[in-house]
Amino acid sequence: MRQRWPSRLWIVRHGQSAGNVAADAAHSANAARIDIAERDVDVPLSTQGGRQADAVGRWFAGLPAGTRPDIVLTSPYLRARQTAGRIHAAGGVAPDAPPPTIDERLRERELGILDRLTRTGVEALHPEQAAMRRRLGKFYHRPPSGESWCDVILRLRSALDTIALHHAERRVLIVAHQVVVLCLRYLIEDMTEAEILAIDAAGDVANCSVTEYALDPRAARTGALALERYNVVAPIADAGAAVTSEPDANVAAR
Repeated sequence: MRQRWPSRLWIVRHGQSAGNVAADAAHSANAARIDIAERDVDVPLSTQGGRQADAVGRWFAGLPAGTRPDIVLTSPYLRARQTAGRIHAAGGVAPDAPPPTIDERLRERELGILDRLTRTGVEALHPEQAAMRRRLGKFYHRPPSGESWCDVILRLRSALDTIALHHAERRVLIVAHQVVVLCLRYLIEDMTEAEILAIDAAGDVANCSVTEYALDPRAARTGALALERYNVVAPIADAGAAVTSEPDANVAAR
């Protein structure tokens, strides 16, 4: 029977972005708003983020050619596309791999009216949303014009179905965002709300960290993906790039 899953799946969070730096500064200053001019989709990598992307690209390049990613899927957001492009340029993919493919379903979570607000800003400007989030929990709370974690999961279910249909038994690299890394874990490992939120509470997904699954063909009728590493930053640290885990700029309701 044909396997359903890729033979190997890597999920990499984008490198540090200008938005990450601005969000960290806003939280440190207890400010209400995050000071960044671009749309979230247009926020680029920081200089440090570029170094991180190059470092993880060199780590992938150090793998034997026949074990490197041969399919790269990326969020349409600039910081993710830049990360994927730098991994590709560093030789971190198989020699015959096509350029990264944009998949809109891998985009950042949309926060609607809470966009660019810190927790302080949400409490001050939209106290009713802060109260609703406390009541519903972050997994189910959907800010006006935005998305809940469940909404992100719904689109990721579709993305995984596409991967199963078109990229089964391939070596697939996904470059996306913190919430996408977590929600893909939720789906692939069949977690509960409590289980994935406990992982989230334990610490942020680091910029350019590597999460990796390998196909276990003995599991189920069509195989299953087994987690081999989560949120690993050794490829960055070993290359001498700084390890960062700043929150995303679009972070208020995390």
